[in-house]
Amino acid sequence: MSKIAKSIYRVLFLNQGKLYELYARSIYQSELYGFIEVEELIFGERSSVLVNPAEERLQTEFAGVQRTFVPMHYVVRIDEVEHEGVSKIRPVEGGDNVTPFPQPGFPNGSGRGKDN
Repeated sequence: MSKIAKSIYRVLFLNQGKLYELYARSIYQSELYGFIEVEELIFGERSSVLVNPAEERLQTEFAGVQRTFVPMHYVVRIDEVEHEGVSKIRPVEGGDNVTPFPQPGFPNGSGRGKDN
């Protein structure tokens, strides 16, 4: 990869039972503990003849977003790539080889409230 060209990263993370694949120019550990900051999201050109509904949905979902914070334990992988690809959302099901990280369960009234 050329030193002049800015790096492009593919970020795979879980969100609401789905696997999101986004492309961005800048990724780093956030000052917010436990989060990864993803900046400068890259989407395909809107002027193209072919329209990808999945990428269109992501573009709408992240419209106006300068930076998004993804919890570290939801990140599946981050790759530095030469060219951006198509952003997409995929279902996470038993046939896939991605298993969601176990989430802690907090019972109602977990010691945080006005009673304590």
